[in-house]
This record gives sequence, C-alpha cells and structure tokens, in this order.
Amino acid sequence: MELVSGAFDSGDSIPRKYTCDGDNISPPLSWRFVPDEANALVLVCDDPDAPEGPFVHWVLYDLPVDIRRLEEDVPRKDRLASGGVQGRNGSGKIGYSGPCPPRGSAHHYYFRLYALDQALNLPPGATRQQVLNRIEGHVLDNARLLGLYGRA
Repeated sequence: MELVSGAFDSGDSIPRKYTCDGDNISPPLSWRFVPDEANALVLVCDDPDAPEGPFVHWVLYDLPVDIRRLEEDVPRKDRLASGGVQGRNGSGKIGYSGPCPPRGSAHHYYFRLYALDQALNLPPGATRQQVLNRIEGHVLDNARLLGLYGRA
C-alpha cells in the first residue's frame, strides 16, 4: 500500500496549517494499492518523540475499503458520514489533534494506514492501544507517511 498527502511529502515538514500553531486541522491523505481481500482500514498518527512516550494525534478505524482519501479538516465527530469511527487522541478528545511539540528540535509524526481482514467493531472513542491490540493478527498490509514539525 501507499499513503501520501497533498500537503507534504514523506520526510518533509508538516505545514503550519495542520498544527496547533495554525488551524489545527487534519491534512489531506490518500492511499492506493489496498489488498482486494481487505474489509476495513485503520489510520493512526502518533509522535514517538514526545517527552512522556508516544503522543497520539489521531485514531480512525473501520474506514470502508472503497474510500481512498480523506479531505483536509476531517470533522471531529464520533462517526464520519462516509464511514469510519474516530478514537481518542492523546488529549482525550475525539478526532485529529495537530502537532504541538515543545520548543526545540523537530518531532516525527507517523501516519500509519492498516488494511485489515475484518472490521474492529469498536465503539467510538477507542484508544490507540485498544485499536492496536484489536488489529493484531488481522493486518493484511500497511503503509506509512512521515511528517516533521518543530517549534523554534
């Protein structure tokens, strides 16, 4: 699978617009080469460089496999109109929370997309760990997009 953004290339800086210093909206994402046998998609974004361990910026699961993109500014709702359920970010809220690292060197933000052989059927508000536990043994393929962001 391949995961890309129209806002930044993998390994490049995430534009300010998608961070706490800007509009704090989710970036546009798209993907391709989803396995034919996939039944659901999961998207997780986290920052492993956070001082107290990985900080979760987005958890989205049970996305229909016929969806191939998310436009920018995905609503912070339990369930998306196009399908999919949102979990809690590291601030305990539903939906996307943009990069907001402490001042200093840039942090790494990994957007990971997983193709699963079954839906998770978790209620809205699941945590990253609950989702990762549930996908174990059901991942058919995955893709990763890396964005960087730092504050001087």
